Formats: sequence, C-alpha cells, structure tokens
Amino acid sequence: MIIAGAGSGKTRVITYRVAHLIRNGVDSFNILVLTFTNKAAREMRERINHLVGPEAKNIWMGTFHSVFAKILRVEADKLGYPSNFTIYDTDDSKSLLRAILKEMSLDDKLYNANFVLNRISAAKNNLVGWHEYQNNDQIQADDRSSGREHLGKIYETYAQRCYRAGAMDFDDLLFKTNELLKNFPDVLNKYQHKFKFLMVDEYQDTNFSQYLIVKKLAAVNENICVVGDDAQSIYAFRGANIQNILNFEKDYPDLKIFKLEQNYRSTQNIVNVANSIIANNKEQLKKNVFSEKEAGDKIKVMRAFSDNEEGKMVAEAIMFQRTTHGLKWHDFAILYRTNAQSRSMEEALRKLGVPYKIYGGLSFYQRKEIKDLIAYFRLTFNPNDEEALKRVINYPRRGIGDTTVDRIIVSADQNNITPFEVIINPSQYLDGRTSASVGNFSTMIQSFQVITKTLTAYEAALHIAQHSGLLKDLYADKSIEGLNRYENIQELLNGIKEFSEREDIEEKGLDIFMQDVALLTNDDSDKNKDADTVSLMTIHSSKGLEFSQVHVVGLEENLFPSQMSLNSRSDLEEERRLFYVATTRAENKLTISYATSRFKFGTLINCEPSRFLDEIDAKYLELDFSAKPASGGSSFFDDEREAWSRKTDTFSKPKPAVVKTTSILAKAHVPSPGFAPSDTSNLQVGMEVEHERFGFGKVISLEGNKPDVKATIFFKEIGQKQLLLKFAKLSIVSK
Repeated sequence: MIIAGAGSGKTRVITYRVAHLIRNGVDSFNILVLTFTNKAAREMRERINHLVGPEAKNIWMGTFHSVFAKILRVEADKLGYPSNFTIYDTDDSKSLLRAILKEMSLDDKLYNANFVLNRISAAKNNLVGWHEYQNNDQIQADDRSSGREHLGKIYETYAQRCYRAGAMDFDDLLFKTNELLKNFPDVLNKYQHKFKFLMVDEYQDTNFSQYLIVKKLAAVNENICVVGDDAQSIYAFRGANIQNILNFEKDYPDLKIFKLEQNYRSTQNIVNVANSIIANNKEQLKKNVFSEKEAGDKIKVMRAFSDNEEGKMVAEAIMFQRTTHGLKWHDFAILYRTNAQSRSMEEALRKLGVPYKIYGGLSFYQRKEIKDLIAYFRLTFNPNDEEALKRVINYPRRGIGDTTVDRIIVSADQNNITPFEVIINPSQYLDGRTSASVGNFSTMIQSFQVITKTLTAYEAALHIAQHSGLLKDLYADKSIEGLNRYENIQELLNGIKEFSEREDIEEKGLDIFMQDVALLTNDDSDKNKDADTVSLMTIHSSKGLEFSQVHVVGLEENLFPSQMSLNSRSDLEEERRLFYVATTRAENKLTISYATSRFKFGTLINCEPSRFLDEIDAKYLELDFSAKPASGGSSFFDDEREAWSRKTDTFSKPKPAVVKTTSILAKAHVPSPGFAPSDTSNLQVGMEVEHERFGFGKVISLEGNKPDVKATIFFKEIGQKQLLLKFAKLSIVSK
C-alpha cells in the first residue's frame, strides 16, 4: 500500500512500478491498472509507453467502469445480455423511471425520479438486487415509514425494462461484474489467472462493489498494489468507503506500506496549513507531509460583509495578482462548497471583464442535439434500446405523437416483446394512419444497421446525421442558438473522424466510439481546457487538479462545514478532508474568505466563521480585511488588525497560538430602532448617514448626475464604500 500525500507524485510512482514490472519480465497482458478517470489512465499509458515502448498498449488500464464494461461485453451472453448492450447515462435512467412512475400512477413528487434513482444506485453499490431489496425486512420497513412502499416494485420494473432493452446503467457495470464473478466460477478463475498484477489508483474512493471485485480478482496471486490518501477521501456521498484503505492491512496481513510524504506542488506554508487542518481528524493513517519549496506567502484570510462583497474582493484580488506578477488567467481557481456560490463570483468577475469558466456545468455530450444524434447511433446498434427509440422516433417531426409512442410501449408490454419489434410490424399493433409513419421510421433504422457494417465510423455517422433528417433540421434554424447546435454536431462528427484515423487502436467502428462516449468521466468531456480563463468549480470537482493561486470561498458554519455534516464525527471529518483537498490544490498562493452575511432562499442571514479557521495554526495566516487590494491596500479595519496582532503576539512563545477567528470579527450592523431610508436627492458632502448593513458613516464625495449620483462614504465599521444613491437606502442622521 502506497500512502501518497497531496502533490507527492503518485502518478509517477504508478507509472514507474508498471514499467519496472514489464522490464523484469512480467507480461504486459497480465497487468491490470484501475483508475477513476480516463484522463489518469491516458496520462499513465503515455508515460509508460515513453518508458517501455509499444508493450504499454497491452496493459489492461482504465476506469473501473471501462475495464469491466470490456469484460462484460465478452461475457455478456452468460448474463443474458447482447454483447452490444447500451450503457444508460443518468438522463436515460431518469427518463425510464419517469415512464414507469407514470404507468404505475404514482405521485412523482413522493417518488421523485432523482430520489428513486439514488435509492436504486445505493442498493446496487451495496450489491442488493431487486429480489434482495424486496425480501429485506429492514429496507421494506424503512420504505413503509417514508410512505414509499412501492420502491421495491419500481426497482424490479426498472431492472426488467433495462434487461429487455439490452441496457445497463453505470451502476450495473459493477453490479453485473460482481454477479458474473460470483455465479460463474470459471469466469472468475479465468480473470484471476489473467490479471496476475493489480494496481488500484485512488483506493480511498472505492465503494463496496469495487472493493469486492478487486478482492476477488487478487485472491489467487495477491500481487496487489493500491495507491491512495485517506486524507483525500471525499466521496462518501456516492458510496466511497474510507474503511477500505484504513483496513487494508486486515485483508492482507503480509502488507508492506510505503509513504510518499514530500509535497512537490505547494509552498511550505500551504503544506503546513493543510497539515494543521487534517491533524484534527481522529480516523486517519498518520504521515508527515512536508515541502522543500520556499516558505511562500502566508495564507491570507479575507472577510466580507456579504456574499456579493466577497465576490468583489476575490475578483479584485485576482486582477491585482495577475497584473502585479504577470500571471495568466488560468493560473487562478475559485473553489466553493456548493454550486450556488458561483453566482456572486460570476457577477463580480463579469463586472471586471475577467474571463472565467465554470467546471461541472453542461458537458458537450449532454447537449440536446448531441444526445439526439447519439440516440440514433445507439438505436442502430441496439434496436431494443427503448430510451433511444422514444427520444428520436419523432425527431425530426414525422407525425408520430406521444399517444402513438405510448401505444407502442403498451403493446410491447402486453405481448412481452420489445418496442422495436412492435414498430417493425406496425400494422399488427397500430391503426393505419400512424402505422405508415412508424413503418418508414423502422425501415430507416434497419437501413442504418446495414450501412454501418461497411462504412467507417465517420462515414456511418455522417450518413445517419444526414438521412435521419437531423442535420437538415438544425441547418434550417438560422438563429444564434440553431447555428451553435449545428456547429456542435459538426464538432461531434469531427471527433468521430479523428477517432477513425487514430493509430493506437485496432477497432475503429462507430459502435466502439459509442462505447468510449458512454464511459466518459466528467474530466474527459471538456473541449476547451487550455483556454485562458479563471476556473470556478466545487471542491469535489477540483480533486486531482492544481493551480498557481487558489481562492477557497465561503468558510462559514453550516456552509463549510455543511449543516448536513454536523450530525456525526465521520461526516464532519469528511468535510475536514474536503477542506484539506481544497487547500492542497494551491501551488504558490492560497487565499481563504468568508462573509458575515449571506442571502439564503431570498433572506439575508448572519453567518458565523467556520470552525475550520480556528483549527489553522495562526502563525501561517495573514488576516486581510482590505476590500480594495487592487489599489494597493488601505487602512480599513485598524481595530480588527490590532486585535489580530494581540492574538498573534504569542507566536514567539514555545507553544504556537491558534487564533480564535470568531472573537475578532465585527458582527453585521444592527439597524437603529425605527430605521427608514431618507430622501437622498439633496444629500451633501459632510452629512452623517446610516446604512442598514454597513452602519454609520460620513459622506466624503458625490459624483455623477441625477438619478445616477454616486456617493463615496466612509463607514466607521467597514471603511470606504461607493454607493449608487437610488439603490443605497441611506438614513440621514445629521446635516
């Protein structure tokens, strides 16, 4: 087991270990390397290829889902699936569940498709099939107590419909692999002897299903090497079990442990802050992470009086750092706990003209026009794919309405056949008016099935795009959105053409391209990663990435740590690991910020600084309440700075002081009794005013013409602010 601290070069270690095995006579076909992203697998393969040459192509290397999908396609007939089974994405699964809920006449609010899918996913990841689900007394009792006693029947129907459609969802790729290895000992024996050396990256992120597959495959040879960092286990919400890495020695008593403790990424101060954070977790594998880089800047802690002001401060800080140090926009990242926090950041960046990109938004392959064309591809290779059929049977419009589609599905259920078998013989199941349109559609799909056998992936894709009418329909839309959609289809076709011309793969059919697309992870689907933009993303999305300068925003109680995590120690420790991941994304400069008030569901609430700030050793921190770093700083918050200095006077003593941040932060202003905005049309320099949040202040200057007059006011509590009078809601205290 290799315990790899953040920035310690674990990818290099995996790469060299595999190269070492090959150089020492291990057959590359007998090596299995499992990762969590295609990007990681691709980078490793390229590095190994550089070290040992073409042998790297023979290694079984990829994500858990892609490797086991490959095995399932070979062994699919044993489970009753076709080798060309479709892989349903989340949208496909939700669409099918919504159809099932409608057929069962169930309340879609009580049985929300998201909730039901998550419930089924959790069951599969714990290897609970629908039979076990329905026969488990505890599960049934839980469902009845929540008023959802039909969940077991929905799970059964969902599983049967996927099977009938020749489809597996993402969870099935692991669930069915476990089923295969459990029920077919000859298959298990085959792969146990094939994969003589196993390596698993990011082992702390494995769930029960993945853990069991790895354990079974390694049982014969026990040549297993896992790499991970318990301090970066942050995916419990999707089933990851940190106990897999904490208890690894119990599974393999002869285990040898190696620790990679030097961080090559971050400055000493950043590493020290990260260490002081994670030291508060009780459940961990102890290691001493260190850096030999320069000490670097202290970690700046910025306070704002609102989420909008926090965005403004972060945007101005980025602008100042870029200008002062000659950096690129892509050197900066803003990390937040929840997606909703991006709004104030986006607004502030836009106002300053800072280019940015939000990661984790709509990916290229999730766009409607892309999913439409891919649905045609899916239906061509697997005509039993019910979700693909429903998506495109009337797009572009061909006179087949929802009523006809419902009749097709009902006829298939009643006759225990697939919907495609219904549309092949439309006159037998449908009336004459619609049967002709349905018949023409089925003939078109059958013609696609014929031509794909003789054409390259690109030629087949172009033929389907043209003859389905999809390309013509998009070309006819001359709006900006229509042009973008048409260009997206062209981009997809370009990608297929590149795939057709690749020399590093042997099979280049459109069906193989489809498999690759279905197994893309989030990091693989972005086409513009090299654009010079500031990166905005959740901390979960940032894992594995690094940036020169990082802003971690929203360090407030009930936000980070989240309110949901305060019920148990294990949940709180996962939040702390999440903060550890956030801080260790930074190479050279780390800034942390929080707001003392924030809008939540339309209501302004007061916020308390995060407990995590109290856990950081104060000698590594610099408190900065300057709202205008771009102007070179100012004298705001002198009282708070003095208080900070008093707190940090003890640094010279043997025991380092930990600053209690909450004790030195000014609370949000409480308006005076009877506070009401005044008429400010005749406001003059020198007048004293009160703002409901910024407190009492004095007008320093006025500029602009009515009604767009701007007032510069020095507030006693927060310093100088510039406000537009028509929106400021000021109360004049004295003239």
